[in-house]
Amino acid sequence: MGSLSKRKIITVADPAALAKSAADRLSARVSENNGRIAVCLTGGSSPRQLYALLATDAYRGKIPWDRVHWFIGDERFVPADDPRNNMSAARQIFLDECAPTENVHAIPTDADDPNASAEQYAEELKSFYGANNIESDRPLFDLVLMGVGPDGHTASLFPSYPALEETSHWVVGVPKANVEPFVPRVTLTLPALGSCREMLFEVAGTDKRAILTRVFGGENLPANRARSAGETVWLVDQAALPESFRGR
Repeated sequence: MGSLSKRKIITVADPAALAKSAADRLSARVSENNGRIAVCLTGGSSPRQLYALLATDAYRGKIPWDRVHWFIGDERFVPADDPRNNMSAARQIFLDECAPTENVHAIPTDADDPNASAEQYAEELKSFYGANNIESDRPLFDLVLMGVGPDGHTASLFPSYPALEETSHWVVGVPKANVEPFVPRVTLTLPALGSCREMLFEVAGTDKRAILTRVFGGENLPANRARSAGETVWLVDQAALPESFRGR
């Protein structure tokens, strides 16, 4: 499939090696930019080891925290102190300890509804970017972190949901998730997520092997449609690697 030929697949031994590889790629991507840097984080369990690694002495000194701005690709529409809140988890693991408060850009979940929240976050992104339209030669993000769900969703872009087809809005509300937790979401759209120098997927564990087989088989799933204007990289550990890719 065309989408497969445009992605780089890197296999690692286990989740610890995956976190280290992701941290190395993040620090390398950050070092390429001498100005203001934007990183888009992801929720779920896959990035937690990476986030913990960024707070260690080995990596903390490699990141110019005063110049890096941290956004997030999607959020569950729950209070900021709810354990299901994606940015809250990232704050607890490394942001509160390492990043200036003004450099952390959370999706507001105290708005009236997910659509109002999406509008607010879109305005914040546009203000940061300095334009109302994405320019093909000027990426919004230096790095976008992504994961893949059991149904092939990425961020909160679920199969067959209208948000997946959105081309004009940067951020949209999602009334109900396709997987647990079944709460409303707010998500960046494919054009916004794809406006990056590198999109980095992290996939680990035997429970991800079935969906990764479908994704790498070229099925029309959200995770297959998400790609960077620059480089799209999939970091996959051995447990998640489809049988057809083993031994390559």
